Amino acid sequence: MDLLLGIKDESMNVFQWGAVIGASLVAALGDVRERRIPNALTFPLLIVGLIWAGWFGGWAGLGEAAIACVLLGAPYVLLFVFAGGGAGDAKLMGAIGPWLGLRQSVVVLLCVASAGVVMAVVKAASQRRLKFVLTNVLISFYTFVVCVAGGRKLRPAGERTDDAGKPGGLEVPYGVAICSGVCAAAAVVWMWGVDWLW
Repeated sequence: MDLLLGIKDESMNVFQWGAVIGASLVAALGDVRERRIPNALTFPLLIVGLIWAGWFGGWAGLGEAAIACVLLGAPYVLLFVFAGGGAGDAKLMGAIGPWLGLRQSVVVLLCVASAGVVMAVVKAASQRRLKFVLTNVLISFYTFVVCVAGGRKLRPAGERTDDAGKPGGLEVPYGVAICSGVCAAAAVVWMWGVDWLW
């Protein structure tokens, strides 16, 4: 957000990224231990991020923060509703957006999605189930496209087509992917900035 609004104070950028990295690290640890990301983490992160954006950016900053919240949260809300993803993942991603603004949120979204894919592929390969996972992904993608194009109802939230919930299943604590992606995004922004986006 600071780059879009013309705020040049480097310490502010470090504080914003520090808050996001710290929160995602706490979320990852909680997700590994308890398989959940608590509201006690995500809601304060969101509220303070919105206050921060409004305080330093005025109404324009608050508007950008709200759009960044939707940008980061929406894909994970769709995963929760249509593919049985975690609600905590969606809330955490949405809460990160107001801290970083649009451009940096795009970097975070790309890095977190990439980290999630890498983690899923590594776990599937380690369990010798990569072919099953790739087939399931292709079938899910095809079903999603057909249902969206045809206006059909997709399966309800929480219903799974694989055995992810069973012992030895392929469920991955996505908080770890979020933390890894956020750290990778911070490195990308630190090294290259965000001007290359547009």
